Amino acid sequence: MTAAWNALAASPVWWLALTVLVYAGTLALYRRSGAHPALIPVLTSVLVLLGLLLASGTPYADYARGTQPLTLLIGPATVLLAVPLFHQWPRVRAIWRPLAIALLLGSATAIVSAVGIAWALGGSWETLASLAPKSATMPIAMPVAERMGGLTSLAAVAVAITGIAGTMVSQPLLRWLGADQDPVVRGVALGLTAHAIGMARELQLNPVAGAFAALAMGLNGILTSLLVPLLLAFL
Repeated sequence: MTAAWNALAASPVWWLALTVLVYAGTLALYRRSGAHPALIPVLTSVLVLLGLLLASGTPYADYARGTQPLTLLIGPATVLLAVPLFHQWPRVRAIWRPLAIALLLGSATAIVSAVGIAWALGGSWETLASLAPKSATMPIAMPVAERMGGLTSLAAVAVAITGIAGTMVSQPLLRWLGADQDPVVRGVALGLTAHAIGMARELQLNPVAGAFAALAMGLNGILTSLLVPLLLAFL
């Protein structure tokens, strides 16, 4: 029995199929809960798969190799984000000035707050550089952190935690601020602070919010890559 399980666990097809099934199950649970922020699939599916990897003793390298086809889909999926954004282009043109100001202030605040808290707690330069780009999407945050002398592994963890936490607290926080009914405000806020995870949730709830979340995520990634070296130069 053990030998059969080990052979199954080592199969790339097994982990690919299991990942899809786990995500489908957690997505169904998320929808049945009324889109409860604590049950976002990116969190629950990761916890389930992590438990399965630990229980089976499967190295992450084997899992990553088995799910490589899903990784290859990230590029096309990212390009397709331009479709909902294209439909909102007239609205983007109408509000580009306040949108630009919000993105600039939000991006700078995300960097300064992370670095400031880490510095106040005695964090090393590696820690500061790793946490600075935490609100950018992972493909941007990791090389930015590495270029500034940070650890890509720590940057990846910081990005994941930021996205999950931002998505979970966004709904009650925006409701408290009275801004939860405006899809543009909600989308920009989630895309700016919770990057791809927040954007994915908004795309499920409202196409307008999802489009602006995609825009905010992309522009914040560009701003983060420009602002991190400038702001860290003052330390």
